[in-house]
Amino acid sequence: MIAYENLLELNKPFTARFKQQFDEFLNSGWYILGKSVSNFEQQFAEWNTSSYCVGLANGLDALTLALKAYNFEPGSEVIVPSNTYIATILAILNNNLTPVLVEPNIHTYNINPLLIEQAITPRTRAIMVVHLYGKCCDMDAIIAIKNKHQLILIEDCAQAHGATYKGKKAGTFGEFGAFSFYPTKNLGALGDAGAVTTNDENLGGIIKQLRNYGSDKKYYNERIGTNSRLDELQAAFLSVKLQALDDINAHKRKLAGLYLNQLKSDYILPVVEEGYKDVYHIFNIRHPQRDKLKAFLLQQGIGTEIHYPVPPHRQKALQPLMQEQNFNIADEIHATTLSLPCSYCHTEDQINAVIEKLNAF
Repeated sequence: MIAYENLLELNKPFTARFKQQFDEFLNSGWYILGKSVSNFEQQFAEWNTSSYCVGLANGLDALTLALKAYNFEPGSEVIVPSNTYIATILAILNNNLTPVLVEPNIHTYNINPLLIEQAITPRTRAIMVVHLYGKCCDMDAIIAIKNKHQLILIEDCAQAHGATYKGKKAGTFGEFGAFSFYPTKNLGALGDAGAVTTNDENLGGIIKQLRNYGSDKKYYNERIGTNSRLDELQAAFLSVKLQALDDINAHKRKLAGLYLNQLKSDYILPVVEEGYKDVYHIFNIRHPQRDKLKAFLLQQGIGTEIHYPVPPHRQKALQPLMQEQNFNIADEIHATTLSLPCSYCHTEDQINAVIEKLNAF
Protein backbone atom coordinates (compact mmCIF):
# COMPACT_ATOMS: atom_id res chain seq x y z
CA MET A 1 0.00 0.00 0.00
CA ILE A 2 1.25 3.47 -0.92
CA ALA A 3 -0.47 5.66 1.64
CA TYR A 4 -1.36 9.24 0.82
CA GLU A 5 0.57 10.31 3.92
CA ASN A 6 2.38 8.44 6.70
CA LEU A 7 3.28 10.75 9.55
CA LEU A 8 5.16 8.06 11.46
CA GLU A 9 7.52 7.49 8.56
CA LEU A 10 7.74 11.19 7.77
CA ASN A 11 8.95 12.02 11.28
CA LYS A 12 11.37 9.10 11.73
CA PRO A 13 14.42 11.07 10.55
CA PHE A 14 13.80 13.54 13.38
CA THR A 15 12.98 11.12 16.20
CA ALA A 16 16.34 11.24 17.99
CA ARG A 17 16.35 15.04 17.99
CA PHE A 18 12.73 15.10 19.15
CA LYS A 19 13.62 12.94 22.14
CA GLN A 20 16.55 15.18 22.96
CA GLN A 21 14.31 18.25 22.75
CA PHE A 22 11.72 16.60 24.98
CA ASP A 23 14.32 15.85 27.65
CA GLU A 24 15.55 19.44 27.55
CA PHE A 25 11.97 20.71 27.74
CA LEU A 26 11.10 18.44 30.66
CA ASN A 27 14.22 19.34 32.60
CA SER A 28 13.87 23.07 31.99
CA GLY A 29 10.91 23.39 34.35
CA TRP A 30 9.48 26.15 32.08
CA TYR A 31 6.57 24.91 29.97
CA ILE A 32 4.71 27.97 28.62
CA LEU A 33 6.22 30.73 26.42
CA GLY A 34 9.78 29.82 27.23
CA LYS A 35 13.01 29.69 25.26
CA SER A 36 11.74 27.11 22.76
CA VAL A 37 8.97 29.43 21.59
CA SER A 38 11.16 32.53 21.40
CA ASN A 39 13.92 30.59 19.63
CA PHE A 40 11.52 29.20 17.04
CA GLU A 41 9.93 32.60 16.48
CA GLN A 42 13.34 34.10 15.75
CA GLN A 43 14.38 31.18 13.54
CA PHE A 44 11.16 31.11 11.50
CA ALA A 45 11.13 34.88 11.03
CA GLU A 46 14.69 34.73 9.72
CA TRP A 47 13.94 31.73 7.48
CA ASN A 48 10.86 33.42 6.06
CA THR A 49 12.67 36.77 5.61
CA SER A 50 10.17 38.46 7.95
CA SER A 51 11.01 40.89 10.73
CA TYR A 52 8.79 39.27 13.36
CA CYS A 53 7.09 35.95 14.05
CA VAL A 54 4.57 35.27 16.83
CA GLY A 55 3.85 31.63 17.69
CA LEU A 56 0.19 30.68 18.17
CA ALA A 57 -1.86 27.61 19.02
CA ASN A 58 -2.97 26.84 15.45
CA GLY A 59 -3.48 28.22 11.97
CA LEU A 60 -7.10 29.26 12.51
CA ASP A 61 -6.03 31.42 15.44
CA ALA A 62 -3.32 32.96 13.26
CA LEU A 63 -5.95 34.13 10.78
CA THR A 64 -8.42 35.14 13.50
CA LEU A 65 -5.95 37.20 15.53
CA ALA A 66 -4.52 38.84 12.40
CA LEU A 67 -7.98 40.26 11.73
CA LYS A 68 -8.67 40.95 15.40
CA ALA A 69 -5.56 43.15 15.57
CA TYR A 70 -7.39 45.75 13.47
CA ASN A 71 -10.62 45.84 15.50
CA PHE A 72 -12.71 46.39 12.37
CA GLU A 73 -16.29 47.56 12.81
CA PRO A 74 -18.69 44.56 12.95
CA GLY A 75 -20.05 43.74 9.52
CA SER A 76 -17.02 45.07 7.68
CA GLU A 77 -16.26 43.03 4.59
CA VAL A 78 -13.23 40.84 3.93
CA ILE A 79 -12.60 39.48 0.43
CA VAL A 80 -11.67 35.80 0.40
CA PRO A 81 -11.43 33.08 -2.28
CA SER A 82 -14.48 30.88 -2.84
CA ASN A 83 -12.49 27.62 -2.89
CA THR A 84 -10.52 27.85 0.33
CA TYR A 85 -10.60 25.60 3.39
CA ILE A 86 -13.36 26.73 5.74
CA ALA A 87 -10.86 27.96 8.38
CA THR A 88 -10.17 31.06 6.29
CA ILE A 89 -13.84 31.99 6.37
CA LEU A 90 -14.30 31.02 10.02
CA ALA A 91 -11.60 33.52 10.97
CA ILE A 92 -13.65 36.26 9.33
CA LEU A 93 -16.91 35.16 10.96
CA ASN A 94 -15.23 34.80 14.36
CA ASN A 95 -14.46 38.52 14.20
CA ASN A 96 -18.10 39.42 13.38
CA LEU A 97 -17.02 40.40 9.88
CA THR A 98 -18.61 39.54 6.53
CA PRO A 99 -16.80 37.25 4.08
CA VAL A 100 -17.16 38.25 0.43
CA LEU A 101 -16.29 35.26 -1.73
CA VAL A 102 -14.44 35.75 -5.01
CA GLU A 103 -13.90 33.00 -7.56
CA PRO A 104 -10.43 31.59 -8.31
CA ASN A 105 -8.51 31.36 -11.54
CA ILE A 106 -9.46 27.94 -12.93
CA HIS A 107 -5.83 27.22 -13.85
CA THR A 108 -4.01 28.23 -10.65
CA TYR A 109 -6.89 27.65 -8.16
CA ASN A 110 -5.89 30.89 -6.43
CA ILE A 111 -8.12 33.96 -6.15
CA ASN A 112 -8.60 35.72 -9.47
CA PRO A 113 -7.33 39.33 -9.22
CA LEU A 114 -9.52 40.32 -12.17
CA LEU A 115 -12.59 39.63 -10.02
CA ILE A 116 -11.42 41.21 -6.76
CA GLU A 117 -11.98 44.84 -7.66
CA GLN A 118 -15.61 44.37 -8.67
CA ALA A 119 -16.29 42.82 -5.24
CA ILE A 120 -15.01 45.88 -3.34
CA THR A 121 -17.64 48.04 -1.65
CA PRO A 122 -17.46 50.96 0.79
CA ARG A 123 -17.51 48.37 3.61
CA THR A 124 -14.48 46.42 2.35
CA ARG A 125 -11.58 46.57 4.79
CA ALA A 126 -9.28 43.67 3.88
CA ILE A 127 -8.30 41.04 1.36
CA MET A 128 -7.44 37.61 2.72
CA VAL A 129 -5.61 35.66 0.02
CA VAL A 130 -4.88 31.94 0.21
CA HIS A 131 -1.74 30.50 -1.38
CA LEU A 132 -3.48 27.22 -2.14
CA TYR A 133 -1.72 23.87 -2.54
CA GLY A 134 1.71 25.53 -2.15
CA LYS A 135 1.48 28.07 -4.98
CA CYS A 136 1.59 31.82 -4.39
CA CYS A 137 -1.17 34.07 -5.65
CA ASP A 138 -0.62 36.70 -8.35
CA MET A 139 0.73 39.18 -5.84
CA ASP A 140 1.63 42.09 -8.12
CA ALA A 141 -1.97 42.44 -9.22
CA ILE A 142 -3.33 41.94 -5.70
CA ILE A 143 -0.97 44.46 -4.12
CA ALA A 144 -1.93 47.03 -6.76
CA ILE A 145 -5.60 46.59 -5.78
CA LYS A 146 -4.75 46.71 -2.08
CA ASN A 147 -2.86 49.97 -2.48
CA LYS A 148 -5.44 51.57 -4.77
CA HIS A 149 -8.26 50.94 -2.28
CA GLN A 150 -6.15 51.27 0.89
CA LEU A 151 -7.00 47.78 2.14
CA ILE A 152 -5.30 45.48 4.62
CA LEU A 153 -3.75 42.34 3.11
CA ILE A 154 -3.57 39.12 5.10
CA GLU A 155 -2.00 36.01 3.57
CA ASP A 156 -3.20 32.53 4.47
CA CYS A 157 0.10 30.64 4.10
CA ALA A 158 -1.04 27.37 5.70
CA GLN A 159 -0.06 25.44 2.56
CA ALA A 160 2.77 27.61 1.32
CA HIS A 161 5.79 27.39 3.63
CA GLY A 162 8.63 28.55 1.41
CA ALA A 163 6.61 29.18 -1.76
CA THR A 164 7.83 32.27 -3.59
CA TYR A 165 6.55 34.79 -6.12
CA LYS A 166 9.30 36.59 -8.03
CA GLY A 167 11.78 35.53 -5.36
CA LYS A 168 9.71 36.83 -2.43
CA LYS A 169 8.32 34.34 0.10
CA ALA A 170 4.70 33.81 0.97
CA GLY A 171 3.84 35.66 4.16
CA THR A 172 5.96 38.72 3.36
CA PHE A 173 3.65 40.64 1.00
CA GLY A 174 0.90 41.81 3.33
CA GLU A 175 0.51 43.15 6.83
CA PHE A 176 0.36 39.58 8.13
CA GLY A 177 1.25 36.09 6.97
CA ALA A 178 -0.72 33.39 8.80
CA PHE A 179 0.81 29.91 9.04
CA SER A 180 -0.45 26.55 10.20
CA PHE A 181 2.00 23.87 11.39
CA TYR A 182 -0.58 21.08 11.40
CA PRO A 183 1.28 17.74 11.23
CA THR A 184 0.73 17.22 7.48
CA LYS A 185 2.09 20.63 6.45
CA ASN A 186 5.51 20.95 4.81
CA LEU A 187 6.64 22.23 8.19
CA GLY A 188 4.49 20.15 10.51
CA ALA A 189 4.44 19.89 14.29
CA LEU A 190 3.41 16.80 16.25
CA GLY A 191 0.12 18.45 17.09
CA ASP A 192 -1.61 21.76 16.47
CA ALA A 193 0.55 24.85 16.08
CA GLY A 194 0.57 28.11 14.13
CA ALA A 195 2.16 31.54 13.78
CA VAL A 196 1.86 34.93 12.17
CA THR A 197 4.67 36.80 10.47
CA THR A 198 4.83 40.56 10.01
CA ASN A 199 7.30 43.32 9.27
CA ASP A 200 5.50 45.74 11.59
CA GLU A 201 6.80 45.77 15.17
CA ASN A 202 3.59 47.32 16.52
CA LEU A 203 1.39 44.68 14.85
CA GLY A 204 3.63 41.92 16.17
CA GLY A 205 3.29 43.34 19.66
CA ILE A 206 -0.51 43.41 19.38
CA ILE A 207 -0.59 39.73 18.39
CA LYS A 208 1.65 38.85 21.33
CA GLN A 209 -0.84 40.54 23.64
CA LEU A 210 -3.88 38.96 22.00
CA ARG A 211 -2.47 35.42 22.24
CA ASN A 212 -1.87 35.82 25.99
CA TYR A 213 -5.15 37.12 27.39
CA GLY A 214 -4.39 40.60 26.04
CA SER A 215 -1.40 40.89 28.34
CA ASP A 216 2.26 41.84 28.09
CA LYS A 217 2.77 41.67 31.83
CA LYS A 218 1.23 38.98 34.00
CA TYR A 219 -2.08 40.06 35.55
CA TYR A 220 -2.10 43.35 33.59
CA ASN A 221 -4.38 43.22 30.54
CA GLU A 222 -4.22 45.80 27.77
CA ARG A 223 -6.70 44.21 25.35
CA ILE A 224 -9.55 41.71 25.15
CA GLY A 225 -7.41 38.73 24.26
CA THR A 226 -7.53 34.96 24.21
CA ASN A 227 -5.33 31.99 25.04
CA SER A 228 -3.55 30.98 21.86
CA ARG A 229 0.08 30.39 22.81
CA LEU A 230 2.32 28.17 20.73
CA ASP A 231 3.09 25.16 22.91
CA GLU A 232 6.66 25.14 24.17
CA LEU A 233 7.19 21.50 23.22
CA GLN A 234 5.74 21.91 19.73
CA ALA A 235 8.02 24.91 19.23
CA ALA A 236 11.01 22.74 20.11
CA PHE A 237 9.92 20.08 17.59
CA LEU A 238 9.33 22.72 14.91
CA SER A 239 12.85 24.12 15.39
CA VAL A 240 14.21 20.66 14.63
CA LYS A 241 12.19 20.27 11.44
CA LEU A 242 12.76 23.86 10.31
CA GLN A 243 16.40 22.95 9.73
CA ALA A 244 15.21 20.42 7.13
CA LEU A 245 12.41 22.47 5.55
CA ASP A 246 14.36 23.46 2.46
CA ASP A 247 15.19 19.78 1.89
CA ILE A 248 11.55 18.81 2.48
CA ASN A 249 10.38 21.35 -0.09
CA ALA A 250 13.05 20.26 -2.58
CA HIS A 251 12.02 16.62 -2.21
CA LYS A 252 8.36 17.41 -2.79
CA ARG A 253 9.27 19.49 -5.83
CA LYS A 254 11.26 16.56 -7.21
CA LEU A 255 8.31 14.18 -6.77
CA ALA A 256 5.98 16.74 -8.33
CA GLY A 257 8.33 16.91 -11.31
CA LEU A 258 7.86 13.18 -11.90
CA TYR A 259 4.11 13.63 -12.08
CA LEU A 260 4.35 16.70 -14.28
CA ASN A 261 6.69 15.03 -16.75
CA GLN A 262 5.13 11.57 -16.96
CA LEU A 263 1.36 11.74 -16.43
CA LYS A 264 -0.71 11.37 -19.57
CA SER A 265 -2.70 14.25 -20.97
CA ASP A 266 -6.04 12.99 -19.63
CA TYR A 267 -5.27 14.77 -16.38
CA ILE A 268 -5.38 18.49 -15.68
CA LEU A 269 -2.09 19.12 -13.90
CA PRO A 270 -0.95 22.00 -11.69
CA VAL A 271 0.10 24.94 -13.82
CA VAL A 272 3.81 25.82 -13.78
CA GLU A 273 4.53 29.49 -14.34
CA GLU A 274 7.66 31.61 -14.65
CA GLY A 275 8.31 33.64 -11.51
CA TYR A 276 6.62 31.15 -9.18
CA LYS A 277 8.40 28.59 -7.02
CA ASP A 278 5.76 26.12 -5.85
CA VAL A 279 6.30 23.85 -2.85
CA TYR A 280 3.48 21.32 -3.51
CA HIS A 281 2.08 20.93 -0.02
CA ILE A 282 -0.63 19.23 -2.07
CA PHE A 283 -0.08 17.82 -5.56
CA ASN A 284 -3.53 17.88 -7.10
CA ILE A 285 -4.81 16.78 -10.47
CA ARG A 286 -8.28 17.19 -11.91
CA HIS A 287 -10.34 14.64 -13.81
CA PRO A 288 -14.05 14.54 -14.73
CA GLN A 289 -14.30 11.00 -13.29
CA ARG A 290 -12.55 11.87 -10.05
CA ASP A 291 -14.54 9.56 -7.78
CA LYS A 292 -14.11 6.61 -10.13
CA LEU A 293 -10.37 7.38 -10.38
CA LYS A 294 -10.02 7.57 -6.60
CA ALA A 295 -11.73 4.18 -6.19
CA PHE A 296 -9.56 2.65 -8.95
CA LEU A 297 -6.35 3.84 -7.28
CA LEU A 298 -7.49 2.50 -3.91
CA GLN A 299 -8.07 -0.89 -5.52
CA GLN A 300 -4.48 -0.69 -6.77
CA GLY A 301 -3.22 0.00 -3.24
CA ILE A 302 -2.76 3.76 -3.64
CA GLY A 303 -4.20 6.22 -1.15
CA THR A 304 -5.42 9.65 -2.24
CA GLU A 305 -7.31 12.55 -0.67
CA ILE A 306 -9.71 15.25 -1.85
CA HIS A 307 -8.89 18.86 -0.98
CA TYR A 308 -11.75 19.59 -0.67
CA PRO A 309 -14.92 17.59 -1.36
CA VAL A 310 -17.35 20.40 -0.41
CA PRO A 311 -16.71 24.09 -1.22
CA PRO A 312 -17.39 26.61 1.55
CA HIS A 313 -20.58 28.01 0.04
CA ARG A 314 -22.15 24.53 0.14
CA GLN A 315 -21.20 23.75 3.73
CA LYS A 316 -24.26 23.36 5.96
CA ALA A 317 -22.78 25.70 8.56
CA LEU A 318 -22.53 28.53 6.02
CA GLN A 319 -25.86 28.06 4.23
CA PRO A 320 -27.66 30.93 6.01
CA LEU A 321 -24.89 33.25 4.84
CA MET A 322 -24.56 31.93 1.30
CA GLN A 323 -28.18 31.78 0.16
CA GLU A 324 -28.63 32.23 -3.59
CA GLN A 325 -24.89 32.69 -4.16
CA ASN A 326 -23.33 30.67 -6.98
CA PHE A 327 -19.66 29.91 -7.37
CA ASN A 328 -19.43 27.69 -10.43
CA ILE A 329 -15.64 27.64 -10.69
CA ALA A 330 -15.26 26.57 -7.07
CA ASP A 331 -17.90 23.89 -7.67
CA GLU A 332 -16.01 22.58 -10.69
CA ILE A 333 -12.68 22.44 -8.84
CA HIS A 334 -14.13 20.69 -5.81
CA ALA A 335 -15.96 18.14 -7.97
CA THR A 336 -12.90 17.15 -10.01
CA THR A 337 -9.79 17.61 -7.84
CA LEU A 338 -7.76 14.72 -6.44
CA SER A 339 -4.64 14.93 -4.28
CA LEU A 340 -1.88 12.41 -5.01
CA PRO A 341 0.85 11.06 -2.72
CA CYS A 342 3.67 13.63 -2.61
CA SER A 343 5.23 13.53 0.84
CA TYR A 344 8.71 13.81 2.33
CA CYS A 345 8.47 10.10 3.17
CA HIS A 346 7.60 8.99 -0.38
CA THR A 347 10.32 7.68 -2.68
CA GLU A 348 10.70 8.27 -6.40
CA ASP A 349 10.03 4.58 -7.00
CA GLN A 350 6.71 4.87 -5.18
CA ILE A 351 5.68 7.91 -7.20
CA ASN A 352 6.67 6.16 -10.42
CA ALA A 353 4.42 3.27 -9.37
CA VAL A 354 1.54 5.71 -8.79
CA ILE A 355 2.16 7.24 -12.22
CA GLU A 356 2.04 3.82 -13.85
CA LYS A 357 -1.39 3.12 -12.37
CA LEU A 358 -2.68 6.59 -13.23
CA ASN A 359 -1.61 6.17 -16.85
CA ALA A 360 -3.41 2.80 -16.94
CA PHE A 361 -6.72 4.31 -15.86
